Amino acid sequence: MRLFGIGIAAALAVAALIPVAVMSAPKETKDKPAIDAKSREAGKKDAPAAVLASGISCAVSDARLLGADKKSGDSYYEVACEQGLGFAVISKKDGTAQAYSCLETAQPAADGKPSALVCILPGNANPKAGLIPYLQKANTPCEIENARAIGAGAKNAYFEVACKGGTGYILQTAVPVNIDKEVAANNCLIYEDGGNVSCKLTDRATQLAIADTLAAQSGKNCAVKDKRYVLSTKTDNYFEVACQDGKGYMLQQANAGALVRTIDCAQAGFVGGGCTLTDSLAAQTEQAGLYTKLAAKAGFDCKVEKYGLLPTNDNRKEVVEMKCSNRPEGAIGVFEASTAQIYDCVASELIGYRCTFTKQDAVFPRLTENLKTLGKSTCAVSSARVMGSTPTDGYVELACSDGLPGWVISYPLSGAVNKPGEVLSCAQASGVGGGCKLPTNKKKA
Repeated sequence: MRLFGIGIAAALAVAALIPVAVMSAPKETKDKPAIDAKSREAGKKDAPAAVLASGISCAVSDARLLGADKKSGDSYYEVACEQGLGFAVISKKDGTAQAYSCLETAQPAADGKPSALVCILPGNANPKAGLIPYLQKANTPCEIENARAIGAGAKNAYFEVACKGGTGYILQTAVPVNIDKEVAANNCLIYEDGGNVSCKLTDRATQLAIADTLAAQSGKNCAVKDKRYVLSTKTDNYFEVACQDGKGYMLQQANAGALVRTIDCAQAGFVGGGCTLTDSLAAQTEQAGLYTKLAAKAGFDCKVEKYGLLPTNDNRKEVVEMKCSNRPEGAIGVFEASTAQIYDCVASELIGYRCTFTKQDAVFPRLTENLKTLGKSTCAVSSARVMGSTPTDGYVELACSDGLPGWVISYPLSGAVNKPGEVLSCAQASGVGGGCKLPTNKKKA
């Protein structure tokens, strides 16, 4: 996901809306604080209704009246909230209201002077801290060093936060700002420099330094020569690193900051088009040779010409679909450090994987041979269906090309692709997965 320019309004352009009554209101001096008892009393009395009318999420913990415009009937308040951002709220005569966060009003006016709506209540002393609940809701750890308001469009408001360590985010909230609605925190690297929404509090080189940190955590012997940001999803960020020794990796980082996994460039084609900083074709050729050896070790003769990585929740395993150049049927391989298991493109469905490189009928000749080894030599397999499994065995229904009743073969889930366990008739297997269902195996009425 890469975002470009988004049409938004200027961060805060309300100077022209602020009446003289507010701009000339009492200012804080050493001897006379601007937050006098009367303005606070008036604020606490009337500001909650204005907050409600504005649509922001704010349980008012403190408030003050900044002033009122007798001509328009508008009143101006500052409010501090029990959690999240504080606001300057303009309450209009017609009952509507507008709110501007204290991060917005902290920005100076066009003439460089402080805004008349700047927040000074004790609860708003650190406007940046008001974004912490939003980051928490977005499940984004960040010790805020700096923050700024960017602006708002018709549906979303945008804030930038810079975190200790160099990471930065764009926070996207609803308009009006409401923590009870959807909040997203997107890595600064998603946004193009110079766009309406972009990061200015951290530089791109600093943001990319996280790739060096992730590479160091990967356990790979990689002296980083080059690096790049690739893309982000809702849950993860991806970085590519090229190493001095010519190898390369795709690094998957959770939005929370931790390294999720390290993917060899030979296997990273599914991420943003794959690696571009290293020779991924050479890496893929090398990796195909490795899978050829691993398959042979498991008793499956396959010269791998094409492979695809499949998802697994176990980081100790690789699940790989293989297409073979020396035989018509491929297989699914489950490879660990010391073990290799092979599942044909029918039995693989017993463990939740379906082949895409091999059509199911390419497996039928081998299934026919499996039946022969079990004493059923008259059935040429014409169709197959996975029925179900027990903790130790999986069951596959087979139909015969002569239209006569077929059979059910059990396979050990250890993955011995050429070693079926037993053969059952459909009558014997009636309690497995609802029984036989292929057309020629159903009982005739």
